[in-house]
Amino acid sequence: MYLRIPLVIILLTWFIWFLPLLAYMVLNYIKWSRYINDIRRVLEELDKKYLLPEVIDEPNFLLGEEINDVLRELSKNMHENVKHYRTEQEEYREYIEMWIHEIKTPIASSRLVIENNYNDVTRKIDYQIDRIDNFIEQVLYYTRSDEVSKDYIIKELELDSIVKKVVKKNYRDFISKKIKLEIEEIKETIYSDSKWVEFIVNQILVNSVKYTKEKEGVIKISANSQGNSVVLIIEDNGVGIIERDLDRIFEKGFTGENGRRFGKSTGIGLYLCKRLCDKLGLGLKLESKLNKGTKVRIIFPKDKVMKIYT
Repeated sequence: MYLRIPLVIILLTWFIWFLPLLAYMVLNYIKWSRYINDIRRVLEELDKKYLLPEVIDEPNFLLGEEINDVLRELSKNMHENVKHYRTEQEEYREYIEMWIHEIKTPIASSRLVIENNYNDVTRKIDYQIDRIDNFIEQVLYYTRSDEVSKDYIIKELELDSIVKKVVKKNYRDFISKKIKLEIEEIKETIYSDSKWVEFIVNQILVNSVKYTKEKEGVIKISANSQGNSVVLIIEDNGVGIIERDLDRIFEKGFTGENGRRFGKSTGIGLYLCKRLCDKLGLGLKLESKLNKGTKVRIIFPKDKVMKIYT
């Protein structure tokens, strides 16, 4: 014997059971949709994405709260790892700076010995010591390049004074390679940090000397005002740079054709110059033709107020 139940009752029972479930699913979807949309909105507005768990609103459903707890735990763990990494990085930077300070003492002593016993042999040794000193300076400024915003003093500088200081630092190389130096009268002033600018100019000049031929070499230094900028130009008639390498000369570690031909390049000098120029808000342009020479322009804004980029 079969129980005959009217279809209306079956449908009514089904709707009574299904409608609450459907309502629950719709409400759940709305909650999740709002929660996910809030997360996406906050992520788009945040520069530091890892701060997400600290700024999103607390959800009003259990699973959302549990997800927030997981995100907070992940954020906490990341903060701890970043803190550990920064501590290690700072300790390493302090060690490098201490090492550089210590190694300058024997270098200075070696130079004193050379000055008291100057001859062809010690002259060659002196040249190699200059190279060592330049590499040490690169290491120092490389370790400090992340801290430009914490270690700078912007003031008015006479560009001529900076150029003369850098030229004096490299005078032995000019003499030993018999390079002719032509410096036009420089009257322009700039607003920047003296030590960072000196390092940049020195690296450019060292490169010019390195790739300029002995006895035939000419290096020209000049400056001019162009609109809201002061442009320092360092130009040489050295070996130049092959065209295919020009787009990569500021890449870290890139030595190019000249590095293979002469074996003197580390690929750090120009990379550091570009990195520091970017942080100081300066422009750096390079033009070169193979076997004709290279022209480098350092562009300083005339504004007294400078933004240091981190």
